[in-house]
Amino acid sequence: MTRRICLALDLVDDADLIAEYERWHQVGNTPPEILASIRDAGIENMEIFRLADRMVMVMDVTEDFDAAAKAKADEENPHVIAWEKRMQQFQRALPGAPRIAWTEMERIFHLIDHPGS
Repeated sequence: MTRRICLALDLVDDADLIAEYERWHQVGNTPPEILASIRDAGIENMEIFRLADRMVMVMDVTEDFDAAAKAKADEENPHVIAWEKRMQQFQRALPGAPRIAWTEMERIFHLIDHPGS
């Protein structure tokens, strides 16, 4: 069984930087160590969507996925540290967010919770 987590982040509003950010995320451009760190943490699928400078990440994770454990592992992984440093040049904090980082969103609607008519 999986859970879904959605996160949001803004990019620096610069067309060249946004294009470069997208290039880093194209097949073959994301370092294999980054992909391994994602999969090893229990993230079964990840998608990133963009509208202008706003991004949303959707992750399907295992039931035992632990975001704190993933964060700790990332802090000790030199490949992830270098990737995060590289990505920070493209990113900016969401309004009201305490720092530049993917910020978990709160689900406010789930169709399955609404009985059929």
